[in-house]
Amino acid sequence: MSEFERESMAYDVVIVGAGPSGLSAAIRLKQLDPDLAVVVLEKGSEVGAHILSGAVLDPSGLTRLIPDWKERGAPVTVKVKEDNFYVLGEAGQLRIPNALLPPLMNNHGNYIVSMGNVCRWLAEQAEELGVEIFPGMACSALVWHDDGSLKGVIAGEFGKEPDGTPGPGYEPGMELHGKYIFLSEGVRGSLSKDVIARFKLDADCDVPKFGIGMKEIWEVDPEKHNEGEVTHTMGWPLGFGNGGGSFVYHLDNNQVYVGYIIDLNYKNPYLFPYMEFQRFKHHPKVAALLKGGKRVAYGARAVTKGGYQSIPQVAFPGGVLLGCSAGLVNLPRIKGNHNAMHSGIEAAEAAHAAMSEGRSGDTLEAYETALRRGAVGRDLKIVRNVAPLNGKFGPLGGLTLGGFDMWFQTIFRFSLFGTVKHGKNDAKSTEPASKHKPIDYPKPDGVLSFDRLTNVSFAATNHAEEQPCHLQLIDPDLPIQVNLPQFAEPAQRYCPAGVYEVIAEDGKDPRFVINFQNCVHCKTCDIKDPSQNINWVTPQGGDGPNYPNM
Repeated sequence: MSEFERESMAYDVVIVGAGPSGLSAAIRLKQLDPDLAVVVLEKGSEVGAHILSGAVLDPSGLTRLIPDWKERGAPVTVKVKEDNFYVLGEAGQLRIPNALLPPLMNNHGNYIVSMGNVCRWLAEQAEELGVEIFPGMACSALVWHDDGSLKGVIAGEFGKEPDGTPGPGYEPGMELHGKYIFLSEGVRGSLSKDVIARFKLDADCDVPKFGIGMKEIWEVDPEKHNEGEVTHTMGWPLGFGNGGGSFVYHLDNNQVYVGYIIDLNYKNPYLFPYMEFQRFKHHPKVAALLKGGKRVAYGARAVTKGGYQSIPQVAFPGGVLLGCSAGLVNLPRIKGNHNAMHSGIEAAEAAHAAMSEGRSGDTLEAYETALRRGAVGRDLKIVRNVAPLNGKFGPLGGLTLGGFDMWFQTIFRFSLFGTVKHGKNDAKSTEPASKHKPIDYPKPDGVLSFDRLTNVSFAATNHAEEQPCHLQLIDPDLPIQVNLPQFAEPAQRYCPAGVYEVIAEDGKDPRFVINFQNCVHCKTCDIKDPSQNINWVTPQGGDGPNYPNM
């Protein structure tokens, strides 16, 4: 069966991705008009399966969307009651007084949550309003009108052979058409990337910037657990030459979220983000908390950190970008879920107004304006210089100058720095291996620290082996011919799931191996590869990690 024989279904709005932005958009659309036909397509096996976030939630977006969320039983119950920030040395730590931090960094009134569970709850609210939600339905391609506007997506394609040809059980999927298509795929979504390139949506913005975030859930000794405690750190083991830091959040049920974020603009190709995270847990302060406990889950994903100046044009003919597809994370606050929800609400209101006027397939300029001038723009504009100052002056200098800039803007409502540019993208930031020395990382002890493959088993990730590899090499020879001699092939290290290997057998030339079954969909490879040779696309629906409470 050819792609031209696909069946099609028409909706008012088609939403790709059941994250906080997509679900918020779906709910708001049905609140505005219960008769609208709204569908949400989710590539994970269930809603929440691919959601990974810190997460300390600023409830402003949720309250705007569902004011009575407490009465409705939202899984948002653990209030932040203690807020700490430390600069770590190898054997000790220095606490930065909260009074020195800009007011926007205060977590008073925020909640420690599992965003996976929040999204599961949001999906229930959406379905009660009549939203159709289809998990396990990866969107593999876009469908276009003759005039060049976005018409819809192809979803539910299964049964391709490894070479990409239809197999005996091939199912071509369906075309789902909408008056407007909302892309809420998260960081570096494959469809969003195509749309940005097609319409040159990033022509007038700064380069996108990212970090890699890794997270474990631990069950700890009840005597060490302090429900509501939030701790962030910088410094050891990453040092002050590279941007990044940790988070330790005490949830309920004696569970603690332990995570590490490393900015992907690092220069040394020998740096091994996953091992930096594992080494962090051996700091005396962290080790004392975790000893006697057990790790129960692991995952990783890229984090947007470009901020205000890196937001591309978010509205285009026939559709919009929502949430992390547009890069709406507030880096110093380490929060993006509230902005994702605000973006979904703004897009829904703009689309509803347009459809009420009989419009479809045009550019929702009202959404573009509302995003930049409303709650999201205000949240991101005041912190816009923190990431580029970190990149230019290192974490310590960036902390000092960025803190000053945030305080100054809080008081005087403008920045002495103006808007600082980021410079190079993260791939081009990687320097040749000849300029650096390999880093000797301690071997994981199996108690506090773990090897990658053991940890990946705690992400419950799975990909059918007979399908095409969803990690596409533009030039299959480039990893061995260019990346290995020039950059010591950093894919071996920047991937937090052990997907990429260079195997050199006796008497044979080295081979570049892609173990795509291990992939947890973080998309770091699509971002950090120094030759920009890896293109991450969606595997067949339902494949990937199955996160429980991330």
